[in-house]
Amino acid sequence: MAKNVTRTGAVKKRDQVWSPQNKRWTKRKKQTGRFMDQKADKKPFKGVRKKKKI
Repeated sequence: MAKNVTRTGAVKKRDQVWSPQNKRWTKRKKQTGRFMDQKADKKPFKGVRKKKKI
C-alpha cells in the first residue's frame, strides 16, 4: 500500500508577499522574482516562506 508522505518545512525556492492593493497573498520565485500565483482568500499559502510586507 502506498504511503502518503507530508512535506515538512518551508519551500526554499519560493516566498510570499502581502499585496495591499489586492489584499491577497502572492507567491513568487525567489531566483527570478516573477510572481507565480495569488490566493483567492485572505489566508497565506501553506509551507511557503513569508517575506516582509510591502
